[in-house]
Amino acid sequence: MKPTGEQKRQLNKTFGVCRYLYNLFLATNKERYANGNRFMSANDFDKWVNNVHSVECPWIKEVSSKGRKKAIVSAETAYKRFFKKQAQFPTFKKKRVQNTSFYAPKNNAGDWTIERHRIKIPTIGWVRLKEFAYLPIGVKVTGGTVTQRADRYFVSVTVEREESMPERATGEGIGIDLGIKDFAICSDGRIFKNINKSSAIRRAEKRLKRTQRALSRKYEHRKKVKSATECGSNIAKNVLRVQKSQMRLANMRSAYRTHVVNMLVKTKPAYIAIERLNIKGMVRNRHLSKSISSQGFYDFKLTLANTCRKLGIELREVSPFYPSSKICSCCGNKKVNLSLSERVYVCESCGNEMDRDLNAAVNLMQAHEYMVLT
Repeated sequence: MKPTGEQKRQLNKTFGVCRYLYNLFLATNKERYANGNRFMSANDFDKWVNNVHSVECPWIKEVSSKGRKKAIVSAETAYKRFFKKQAQFPTFKKKRVQNTSFYAPKNNAGDWTIERHRIKIPTIGWVRLKEFAYLPIGVKVTGGTVTQRADRYFVSVTVEREESMPERATGEGIGIDLGIKDFAICSDGRIFKNINKSSAIRRAEKRLKRTQRALSRKYEHRKKVKSATECGSNIAKNVLRVQKSQMRLANMRSAYRTHVVNMLVKTKPAYIAIERLNIKGMVRNRHLSKSISSQGFYDFKLTLANTCRKLGIELREVSPFYPSSKICSCCGNKKVNLSLSERVYVCESCGNEMDRDLNAAVNLMQAHEYMVLT
């Protein structure tokens, strides 16, 4: 979005109130647990905020009430996920980490009205869009979320549409072997390079390192010498530069993964087979953890699953214990002793010789035991 100065102030105020209530809910229940009291639900906490706490802090009611309630419900959900052992203990949100959002439902007929170049947000008004034709026009909108990242504002809406069942694709299947040397090797011979080795990514990483070093120097200088500005405005500017560099780097990698997914589904294969990777165990290798994390295998899997679901392509996930690299794709013979340094697979039975990753991709395509994701 491209909000005006007044709209930015209103949006930042809403983000601040939602963050404050989220942290207050966590702190209140943490204190109640320490004192031996029962857990306070989101509804009870919202009533207490509206009737008691807002008298002491009247600025709470200057923003959307639905956005405030959604922040409290999100904090309650974080606690419930922790109680069910589905996540770790919830942490407080920081003001300087600009990755905040608020939700607003459609209560009035004029809320969340979408036009080509602008959108009407409740309590904010008409806000100009920076990119056109991304939001659907002429559909029923039930609500929306406004997000801030690195001093940029984004909006996403929830719409109601008739669900259409796509026709099942009838092309040949594809097996994909993910790696570090190359991002993806397909069974049909296509190879997608590792974008982290490109000059554009390396330049972006160098730019990020420079901004991080500059920020570190400012923090160290403030420890030794009293800062000229008590509020640390130069540090805040440098923090924003670091956030922009990080977002640019993440967007470049995400765009490349989306490009790879589009190229894979372009031929409408009947199915796509991938291997379920143990990413948590792979990143324990301190020599390869950075390279594995920067590839974004899990995000690639989610994007591929969503795209296959829309186009009617079956997505298969093969077990991580399936020896795709050790089995010969021609005769099925298993080579027990296969080291990581052997990049060319040579079959001891039929003499087949081919690239190790390509052989693994063909075996994934021919696998008979798998789990269907879409």
